Amino acid sequence: MSLFSKLFGGKSKAGKAPEVEAESYNGFRITPAPQSDADGYRIGAVIEKEIDGEVKRHHLLRADVVRSLDEAQAFSLRKAKQVIDEQGERLFR
Repeated sequence: MSLFSKLFGGKSKAGKAPEVEAESYNGFRITPAPQSDADGYRIGAVIEKEIDGEVKRHHLLRADVVRSLDEAQAFSLRKAKQVIDEQGERLFR
């Protein structure tokens, strides 16, 4: 990274979380998307489902923070599954 990028906020690829494959669950597609936080990673995921030919998308973001990225991805999947079980397609209203 160049000096100017460092000074003016250029982003490094090293700080970017690696891409994670989506997981299917009860007709929904869950992609873990934890967000970096000062104390670790905030639990987050993208929940998608095709309804009437249109892909509906819900961004889940929790206040919970965990230390490691692997742990955050696992918790994100678990929390997304719980939300799907509780709300189903009402999630997209």
